Amino acid sequence: MSTVIEQPVEARLVAAAPRMQSIPATLHYDRHDPFAVRITFPAPATLEGVEVCWTFARDLLAAGLHEAEGHGDVRVRPYGYDRTVLEFHASEGTAVVHVHSADIRRFLQATSELVPAGTEYRQLDLDHGLAELMRDAF
Repeated sequence: MSTVIEQPVEARLVAAAPRMQSIPATLHYDRHDPFAVRITFPAPATLEGVEVCWTFARDLLAAGLHEAEGHGDVRVRPYGYDRTVLEFHASEGTAVVHVHSADIRRFLQATSELVPAGTEYRQLDLDHGLAELMRDAF
């Protein structure tokens, strides 16, 4: 059984220009990091010319489909009938993208089939993690 889900999505970058630029992005989920999702923007789609990856809670992405969520670097909220807004805040500035909500729902459904919500803790090797912490403590 696969432990990773990757799904390409089309994101629309919100900018001062009247027409939003379409950029590729990839949603990523790994059952070895069961509470998190990532969205990656390839180098050609970024101002810096390097791949940019944001990691945040799967619960944040799911909740943001229904109402505004997030108070930190990543914020998610619904927009209109079938769009979801993702805001990424960094010291360099803020990027705002729109993604089709249906794409996010499909991605979350796939992650839920791999690791149902509420069972993420079962994927963690707590004994190994604790042993690593204790090893570093001495």
